[in-house]
Amino acid sequence: MNNIRQILLLDEHTAALDPKTAKKVLDLTDKIVREKHLTTLMITHNMKDALTYGDRLIMFHEGHIILDVSGDEKKKLKIQDLLDKFALL
Repeated sequence: MNNIRQILLLDEHTAALDPKTAKKVLDLTDKIVREKHLTTLMITHNMKDALTYGDRLIMFHEGHIILDVSGDEKKKLKIQDLLDKFALL
């Protein structure tokens, strides 16, 4: 039995790319993650990408989790909701 777990760590992997190329990279990343069933941690400051990709969103501020959502709760979030969360800090 294979107990090896795979995790893909992505730290701002599209930050230095133009929007068109970043979209291609994100689409390819999403495809690979889903096909390979990889647990993935994607660090991003792009609120749209944070809402679009993944099953769970965790927002940090000064090393503390200030938001942890998944499922329907994540699907209902808008960019303004995330900005409002930061405004309260």
